[in-house]
Amino acid sequence: MTEPLRFKIEKLVYGGDGLGHAEGQTIFVPLVLPGEEIRAEVVTKKKKMVKARLTEIVQPSPERIAPDCSHFGTCGGCHYQHIPHATQNRLKEEILRETLGRLGGVTWSGAVRSGAVTHHPSPPFDYRNRAQWALRAGPSPSLGYFLPGSSEICEIKECHVLSPALAECFAQLQALVAAGGIAETLKEVEAFADSSDEKIAINAAFGKFPKPAAELAKLFRSHIPRLESLLLNDQSNQKFELSGPGYLTHEAGGLKFRVSHLSFFQVNRFLITDLLETATRGASGDTALDLYGGVGFFALALAKTFKKVISVDANLAATHDLRANAEAAGVTIQWHHEQVDDFLNRPRHKPDLVLLDPPRAGLGPQAAVKLAQLCAPEIVYLSCDPATLARDLAVLTGTAKGEPQPGQRRYEIAEMHLFDLFPQTYHLETLVRLRLVP
Repeated sequence: MTEPLRFKIEKLVYGGDGLGHAEGQTIFVPLVLPGEEIRAEVVTKKKKMVKARLTEIVQPSPERIAPDCSHFGTCGGCHYQHIPHATQNRLKEEILRETLGRLGGVTWSGAVRSGAVTHHPSPPFDYRNRAQWALRAGPSPSLGYFLPGSSEICEIKECHVLSPALAECFAQLQALVAAGGIAETLKEVEAFADSSDEKIAINAAFGKFPKPAAELAKLFRSHIPRLESLLLNDQSNQKFELSGPGYLTHEAGGLKFRVSHLSFFQVNRFLITDLLETATRGASGDTALDLYGGVGFFALALAKTFKKVISVDANLAATHDLRANAEAAGVTIQWHHEQVDDFLNRPRHKPDLVLLDPPRAGLGPQAAVKLAQLCAPEIVYLSCDPATLARDLAVLTGTAKGEPQPGQRRYEIAEMHLFDLFPQTYHLETLVRLRLVP
């Protein structure tokens, strides 16, 4: 058996791991802090890159703390509970800057403003308004989270990042599963709470309905008093059955948003209004373009200060919500149900503002070129992945290798914000405001 490697953690990297070197190898290991001396055993090795498992903390960091959750280190949902919350935010800024510089050649050191990243902190726990659990089958079935990189399920008894209503819902779902009658074919459950943390909506996926949908709905409602809307899915024939209105209502910045079962909405209930107001602050003009517009989270606010707002999203459920939300708010939004790449491939008039909130895959190099060719005076880019953000910013700011495409203009960073949407995890939410270089 190979002896554990002993080395010092040099820094944290995006993905939750700490990085160190030993015996000519670069080693990645989770659940550590910079400066700690540790022992770790090799899990996988590819050339000189090693993934390792922590076996001993020889010299702990003075900042290391005891985690609040008894499942930390096992379930994989949280990565940083051993780190004080304020330190998490400092380390995330370091990771953000390093990733942007290393992958995109993008620096933010004061060329335009002070160079400071503006932090938007969240309470460290009780923040999630949405969660997904899988069922572990067997004689004693239970709900839990998938273990990291595995199809195995970790049974959990507590989850400190859930909102109070979601935590209550999880306990009630556990009781429902334990009572029998659904566990044989139930695969997974996704639950989300409204902005007041009072009403619950659930998506429940079954391999096959064990009883009629009406009986299943009655069973769920008998165990979960807050249940407002329930979407049942029979995967054997891709059948969906709805019980309830089909959506919850969220409020942010004085606006109301219908969010249906298959639509996306921000998951940190404490920062939703701050995020909306920061992204749209001071924005006005003739035309605003909202890419990956979803249910209209940004579009409704932009419609107050722009003559024309265009929203683009490929999610049909979200597009239906957008139309309903615009009508309820008494505003007109021009919507396009299509892929953003396809939309940008057609010639466009120059908008005054482009706001985009893409998925983890980001915009992509070709779409980023098309966006730069629009020559909008201002771009607001909200990203949930610093690696793809680095790639796209390299195109938009002109640090990418290769010659610019015809008509492509260069942008400079005017503001950078780090939103603490996912405390206790490695995930980063970055808002970058870009201005067209004259």
